[in-house]
Amino acid sequence: MKESILVGRNPVLEGLRKGLPINKVLIQASSGPNPDSNAPTPGHMSRPLAEIYRLAQAQGIPVTKVKRQVLDRTAGGVGHQGVVAMVAASEYVEVEDLLEVAAARGEDPLIVILDHLEDPHNVGAILRTAEAVGAHGAVIPSRRGALLGPGVEKSSAGAINYIGVARVGNLTQAMQTLRKRGLWIIGTDANAALTYYQADLTGPLAVVIGSEGKGMSRLVRENCDLAVKIPMRGQVSSLNASVACGVVLYEVLRQRSLASR
Repeated sequence: MKESILVGRNPVLEGLRKGLPINKVLIQASSGPNPDSNAPTPGHMSRPLAEIYRLAQAQGIPVTKVKRQVLDRTAGGVGHQGVVAMVAASEYVEVEDLLEVAAARGEDPLIVILDHLEDPHNVGAILRTAEAVGAHGAVIPSRRGALLGPGVEKSSAGAINYIGVARVGNLTQAMQTLRKRGLWIIGTDANAALTYYQADLTGPLAVVIGSEGKGMSRLVRENCDLAVKIPMRGQVSSLNASVACGVVLYEVLRQRSLASR
């Protein structure tokens, strides 16, 4: 599976207007202020590029200013007119779609929420584990996180084709939506009072995995119903995000298997 691209002003504009699952937009660096900055300068763009920038920003899609050589290489020789958009290899779904999967299976929902994980290998490994334990999907943010693409697909070992991923502009709003639908939101936090195996993980559940190094962001932590920790006996203070997720998800599977007997 490969990430596809849209090349040129009109294709990118149409892709944005149609709401295609665009991961990022690359715009050619101008001779305007701060030419070495990665941040675009809309005031120094042509009208079509400025409109592309506006639409991308409104949809929470990252826009990066790059050198012409980068666009030439990305476009593969096709005339790019100063802009290229990277489109997700797999379609994203809505949060409600994930809940419908659980309902169709007759199971309590199990959703994984990724709080701004940036490493596509971690995201892919988490999706692989989530699919293996029978989770019904994952939620990722549209900003400051790894989006679907070749790196995620490779690390997921094909699981990305069997588990839905919802991309949202606001993680806390998505958490509130899940809570209203009856899910209990469990966060992973090294400072939590309870261990993951002391918590009741048998009901409708969403498990939040914090970003590499920083853990859960403040607002996400505040919107959790409960935080759990993974006991650490060695010298290192934390586990890799995908490993931590696997530990918790398999405890969910264990508890649910026991409860169903």
